Amino acid sequence: MFDTEGVGVFLGLDVGKSAHHGHGLTPAGKKVLDKQLPNSEPGLRAAFDKLTAKFGTVLVIVDRPASIGALPLAAARDAGCKVAHLPGPAMRRL
Repeated sequence: MFDTEGVGVFLGLDVGKSAHHGHGLTPAGKKVLDKQLPNSEPGLRAAFDKLTAKFGTVLVIVDRPASIGALPLAAARDAGCKVAHLPGPAMRRL
């Protein structure tokens, strides 16, 4: 388990085949991102870098870590972000 102390933004990604939807919240619950993100490494990297520069540590959370979720996770790790997986059933219970 990862200690969330010091996380500047929690970025939830609903991964898709052609694009992803990102929703970013600060620990205080302020929405800082709510938009479609490209399904390309440069586009994802730019979004992660921008959030990291503004808020510090970014925790990227995806609903599908394999197949279509593999690229966002790899780009996030490469950008220095923390990563996590929130399974669909757990997400629906929230």
